[in-house]
Amino acid sequence: MGSSSRLFNRQRTVHEIFGGGFVADVILWRQMNITIGILLVTLSSWVVFERSGYTLLSLVSSVLLLLAVILFLWAKSAAILNRPAPPLPRLHLSEETVTEVASLIRTRLNALLSISQDIALGKDTKLFLKVAAYLLLISVVGGLTDFLTLGYASLLIVLTIPALYERYEDYIDRYAEMVFKKSHQLYLKVDVECIGRVQNWILERQKLS
Repeated sequence: MGSSSRLFNRQRTVHEIFGGGFVADVILWRQMNITIGILLVTLSSWVVFERSGYTLLSLVSSVLLLLAVILFLWAKSAAILNRPAPPLPRLHLSEETVTEVASLIRTRLNALLSISQDIALGKDTKLFLKVAAYLLLISVVGGLTDFLTLGYASLLIVLTIPALYERYEDYIDRYAEMVFKKSHQLYLKVDVECIGRVQNWILERQKLS
């Protein structure tokens, strides 16, 4: 299909919309092994958390405690038995890395604060309505499910819907265009038969008064 026939008349492909790099390849199942691995690991984590009663904080703490005990006993036994110490990499953050991360966080926070200020001062009504709608949606969805299930469901949607759309793009765009035309025709019909009559009635009442 030509670009004019695509959904929302977009010019870019689905792969280009997702950045056209490694992340796009994973989302669109072009790196199938990695995508399946992510889904399986995420599903396993979800089952563990849901069935075992562990929370994320308690599980991370338990894993770190077990790792620390193993490494400590390994190091002590290696010193006693004159064996090599655990092969740990050198853990160090360079000044450049910390500066880049801090700069990125500062830029994001400043943008968020600027948006918050515009909303609080009533400078951008459209932005306020968008933020309010998103927050309301998050509140409703959050009341229906827990954060872990929501995260897994969101990941499942991200890794399935775009890939299915890319595969059946021509059919989906064709039917979406048909639905849009039917909806537009229905809107015009309602506008003429209902809204137009109401407007005429209001004009007649105004003339009589």
